[in-house]
Amino acid sequence: MGKSIPQYLGQLDICKSVVSLATGAGAIYLLYKAIKAGIKCKPPLCSNSPICIARLAVERERHGRDSGELRRLLNSLECKQDEYAKSMILHSITRCVYLLEAEASACTTDDIVLVGYMLDDRDNSVKTQALNTLKAFSGIRKFRLKIQEHAIKVLELISTIWDTELHVAGLRLLNNLPLPDYVHPQLRRVMPALMEILQSDYILAQVQAIRLLSYLAQKNDLLYDILNCQVHSNFLSLFQPTQPGSLLYEVLVFAERLSEGRNAPHYCAVKWHYNEQSLHESLFGEESRLADQLLALLIHPEEDVQIQTCKVIVSLQYPQDLRARSSTCRSSGSYFKDME
Repeated sequence: MGKSIPQYLGQLDICKSVVSLATGAGAIYLLYKAIKAGIKCKPPLCSNSPICIARLAVERERHGRDSGELRRLLNSLECKQDEYAKSMILHSITRCVYLLEAEASACTTDDIVLVGYMLDDRDNSVKTQALNTLKAFSGIRKFRLKIQEHAIKVLELISTIWDTELHVAGLRLLNNLPLPDYVHPQLRRVMPALMEILQSDYILAQVQAIRLLSYLAQKNDLLYDILNCQVHSNFLSLFQPTQPGSLLYEVLVFAERLSEGRNAPHYCAVKWHYNEQSLHESLFGEESRLADQLLALLIHPEEDVQIQTCKVIVSLQYPQDLRARSSTCRSSGSYFKDME
């Protein structure tokens, strides 16, 4: 049994008395023994605390026994709950999916459908927790196709609701899924929203947005939509050395993939037209100052950023299949020749 605060205080009073009666090393030793005895008396475990429940569930699974905790939580989600309760239940389900691998794998697609219903909840925190839960389940292969069915809904949420936590949760889920071709029309419609998130000032959302855009830049039918997307006049500030290294690296990967894509023979075979405020003009237009930003990043303290900067410069200077390229394709090498 654990001791109450008055008991601990009483024990400290005893220690004071001991010190007053003993001197030297003996007093120190007796004091040490008294404190050690108090430390060993741990307070009783609270069986209702989330930490205790998770610990017991993991211990049971380790010994091959089903704790039943994940199934209990999923069943409770079917009952009528207020927004706060639904949010907390979903949060607990997410934790159980990560901790209880066997129990999570034993779930069914009906459970995925149940969680997916929560994406239509009126409360943004419930939506966010549902996205996190789907992300957890997406790590189990057999649920991926079912979760993919929610991709269009997820894109709708992140493009119509300006909530940074929801953006991070939704984008993390999308980045953990292979996006089928039938989602591409919706991706075109939400491209401006993705670009706005990238240019926001919330680092976690920015990193997730740029990762998704980098993935989409490798899709031939989406490349032009990305390059022609309107950006802010200060878009190149994302390349400033003062940006967090994690963001800088992802932005540079994005720039490299765009550079490679626009110089591919099949892309150069078409004469594309870009609006003046487009991403293409910001990065590769006649007035672009991208070269200045890249040269400054060559001495960045993080090695990954330096290496990726070199890759972007090489992709601009020596485009792939240069000799086979159409003459309508403009080489970006002049950026650096002008610098010289």
